[in-house]
Amino acid sequence: MSALTLISDPQTATVLLPEFTLLVGIVLMILVPNLGKGTFRLPIPNTNIRIPYLLGGERFAFTSSPRVPGVISVFTLLFSITLALWSQMETPLTDSNIWCIAATGEAFQSCSSVTESTLLQIDGFSRLLEIVFYGALMLCGVAMWSRMPATPRFMIHAQILAGRREDERIAKLIDNRRQVDFHLLLLMVAFGMSIVALAADVFVLFIGLELASLSSYVLIAFMKEKEVAPEAGMKYFIVGSVASAIGLYGASLLYLWNGSLQISELAASWQAMETVDPLALAGLGFLVVTIGFKVSAAPFHLATPDAYSGASSPVAGVLATASKAMGFVVLLRVLVAITMPESGEAFWVPVIGVLAAITMTWGNFGALSTENPKRILAYSSVAHAGYLLAAVAALGLNIQRTGDHVVAELIVAAMLFHLTVLVLFKLGSFLVLSMLESEGKGSKLEDLYGLVKREPLMATALFIFMLALAGVPPLSGFLSKLLLVSGIVDATVHNTMSFENGVIETIRSLHWVFFLALLVFLNSALSLFYYLRIGWVMFFEEPSTRRRLVTAPFLRISIILCLVGTLAFGIGPLADHLMTLVTNAAESFFN
Repeated sequence: MSALTLISDPQTATVLLPEFTLLVGIVLMILVPNLGKGTFRLPIPNTNIRIPYLLGGERFAFTSSPRVPGVISVFTLLFSITLALWSQMETPLTDSNIWCIAATGEAFQSCSSVTESTLLQIDGFSRLLEIVFYGALMLCGVAMWSRMPATPRFMIHAQILAGRREDERIAKLIDNRRQVDFHLLLLMVAFGMSIVALAADVFVLFIGLELASLSSYVLIAFMKEKEVAPEAGMKYFIVGSVASAIGLYGASLLYLWNGSLQISELAASWQAMETVDPLALAGLGFLVVTIGFKVSAAPFHLATPDAYSGASSPVAGVLATASKAMGFVVLLRVLVAITMPESGEAFWVPVIGVLAAITMTWGNFGALSTENPKRILAYSSVAHAGYLLAAVAALGLNIQRTGDHVVAELIVAAMLFHLTVLVLFKLGSFLVLSMLESEGKGSKLEDLYGLVKREPLMATALFIFMLALAGVPPLSGFLSKLLLVSGIVDATVHNTMSFENGVIETIRSLHWVFFLALLVFLNSALSLFYYLRIGWVMFFEEPSTRRRLVTAPFLRISIILCLVGTLAFGIGPLADHLMTLVTNAAESFFN
């Protein structure tokens, strides 16, 4: 693909406007904080003519502000969200809802007219996922305005009184550079996730996955003043690197088998096989190992609790929402798009079903045994991965049951709905913990004692988030789990449920995947214990102090927006609009 073509072709540039916006934001992040009064002297004898070149030297007042990097990243992500939404309107920006980008960099409105390999595909499915990714990362960027603040005013005042103006200048400079690094990594994660959402080629998919993952590893260890952060980042990096190496080896085996890594060609070759080729099966298995790590499926989840507890809460929230959604995108692209049979049950259904059962149960029991709120949410994230894997298992057998894509679209729509609203109540929970982290707390359950007496609104918001995670009606978490369970049930009993031979025979006739829906229900009931436990300590225990949490106005606004969304997307017109959006995205995935 030619970079010049990407820039010069008006159609390509228009189709990829959200992605180009991210690139512009990355460039601005590098340039703007370095703008200053730097000059260079012309090498003319006996003269002292200096020409400004703006980079270097004493920086301008607005470029030296530690708030500048955060503003650039948040507004870049906000513009990208707006453009992604705009491109999928009824009268879209590009006059079409589906575009394909060929290997030459040219954009085609009809994917069938692409003569070269298709590397990227832009449709409702990819755009919806981009909105989820950008939204989670934008909330993280807003939260870090308060989590990683500029030099506190009282410290500056003390330094001025002590005559330490140079120390003040250095402290502000270091703090500004630190924020640049953080928000630059945040935009790199967004760019990698965009590539994953748009990818129509396994190698391109892998590039986006690793770009996002490598930046995430650094973000986990970013808060170096915490002893656990570097350790958590190193653990996640080592385990993630091994998983990525296994996935890359799997992709190479698929290339040796097929000669191409384009998803449509891999799917055609897979359908043409009378019996599964061992080389293709091995390559697919290695890729599933990588995906298992990315979605925190048991037993590949062992580094997840350490990573979440060591990272700052906003970063942990991104890992639990956007990163998890990215992993499931890869899973759908690899398992469903490539290996779904034209008829009959997919061969991987038993493997995914067993993984789902182990993952959701292991996650909930792990959450029951810890006293760290962030580790509780980490194990909760593992359990939610199990719920989604159960839906994937049902997806692998729906064609055998229905003969069409209606149930499949329902299941994918339910997964997308769950991943979308999960950003609200899962990331919202981490944002509340971020307020505690700003005062050096949040790693123990005791830190939440009596929170309602310190911050009634924040404690109420966290309690509602916990209820949504548990799936209590009428919150959005209940609706998302209801859709997942109904999709599993519909896929397993569609056209097979009959009570003519009695209840016992009817139960025996059910596909075993049906009982995954029952297991989801039982695990959700089990999770109520540790979710309500957090509510209990906030409302009925005595706090160690009555002092209010940090002011952080933008962080508070973000938490309130998550709270409103958790309530609004559970029932009402907004839930209907979101359901329409995810249904259209599911149709795009299959069409």
